[in-house]
Amino acid sequence: MTTHTAYEDSRASFLSFWLRVREFAVPPSMIETATARRLSGDWAGACAAARVDVDLDLRSVTRAHGRDLTDRLRRDLRHLAPDLLRWHMPRVAPHGLLRPGLTISLARYAPAEPTAGAEPTARASPVHLVARTPPAWAEGGQRISLALWDGSSDGYSGGSLGQGPVGRHPHPRPGRRFRLDLHRHLWDARRADELRLRSGADAPPAGGAETPVPEGYLCAVDRWPAEARHVLRAEGRSGGPVTVRLDSRRRLTLDVDMDVDVDVDPDLATKAGRDTASAAAPLVLPDAATWMLPDLELLRAGAIEAGRLHPLVASALVPDHMPTGPTGPAEEQAASGPRVVECRGDRHRIALVDGVLAPLDHGPEEVAREELLVALGGTPLPCLRAIDEAHRRPDCLAGVSERLQHGDVAGALAVVEGLLGPGATLRGGPLRDALEAAARRRIAYGMFRSGLDVPPPHRVAPAPRRPRDARTRPRLAH
Repeated sequence: MTTHTAYEDSRASFLSFWLRVREFAVPPSMIETATARRLSGDWAGACAAARVDVDLDLRSVTRAHGRDLTDRLRRDLRHLAPDLLRWHMPRVAPHGLLRPGLTISLARYAPAEPTAGAEPTARASPVHLVARTPPAWAEGGQRISLALWDGSSDGYSGGSLGQGPVGRHPHPRPGRRFRLDLHRHLWDARRADELRLRSGADAPPAGGAETPVPEGYLCAVDRWPAEARHVLRAEGRSGGPVTVRLDSRRRLTLDVDMDVDVDVDPDLATKAGRDTASAAAPLVLPDAATWMLPDLELLRAGAIEAGRLHPLVASALVPDHMPTGPTGPAEEQAASGPRVVECRGDRHRIALVDGVLAPLDHGPEEVAREELLVALGGTPLPCLRAIDEAHRRPDCLAGVSERLQHGDVAGALAVVEGLLGPGATLRGGPLRDALEAAARRRIAYGMFRSGLDVPPPHRVAPAPRRPRDARTRPRLAH
């Protein structure tokens, strides 16, 4: 009898989760279009192809912070690979959707000296290029917004440097845990080849060495010392504690010295919080450096081929890989030919005719007669029943729902049209319900972007807090 450990179960769940994410979250068509536009110099068009909303105005940046900062920002935007950014964004179970309500720092620019023509400013804080995800109630379409944060925004996506309609964001400040300014290889095409070194791809897989991490946590412990030094160096410190967050209850504290190996305190593996006796709060190891790289683990386990990875990721992790063109959805390819149906003891075919799914072995008069019989309450032919089932609950419904959840409406419609034809009229059923639900989610996101950030009808808005001395009823006298 084989004994399965918690690590093996966690690893299997980890691989299954990320395999589904890699299949649906960033479709090949998005990567192809965004890459072509980026290589042509159209960074805004690349963002549009990757469903990234741009909430910054370079003219406003120049007026507020000078031309030097604008030039640095423009260089980064020209090399921003928004599809690669979406590929590496933090995600949540069970469907692998983008973690909602995040503000992630992509780059940090030190304030420059005021130049001629620039507005005077007293701010000394750095300016951050940030990527934001909407709150959970407005996550329809799985869109990301790109903005600047200079410490003066009032909680809106664009802040003082934005443009167009923006929505109130629950966490406008860049977080310490989710940050990519120390991991530019996860979004900057110029540095994508650093992924191999930063992920530990050249190092052998971790063995059975004892670590202070509880069993079942797939952490990149071997990378922590070097990554902690990146954090310390970015903050201008020569050493000190760095906190590693495993979950909401468990923390580890790394005592790092820039010239000495890292020391892990195993006694803090189950303690929450941080050392308040320290004059300076300990820094936090970014989430991207805490866990194993999913793509590397998928490759090592043989669960995915290099051709199914993002081209920049594949070229970094598998240098000898020859890139190939994107392939269409498996459901769309499977639906290209006629399907066979057992109909009254014979094998009949149904296929697309003039853009509509139709039976090939029944004449128009017979089909019209059978449809009238069904309208009067009769039993339909197996061929007509198969067509009706395809309109209401097709075999590809799971794949269509996954694509809709990840915001790939074009991919979902391509699968539906490949099965039912572009001229089909959807009938009531799970397929139509899934498409209507996706449309409602997109409306909710539009309300958020327009500033109408109210909860949907099935959610109850929190009541305003009342002061403790304003009681609705007096205390009972004893």
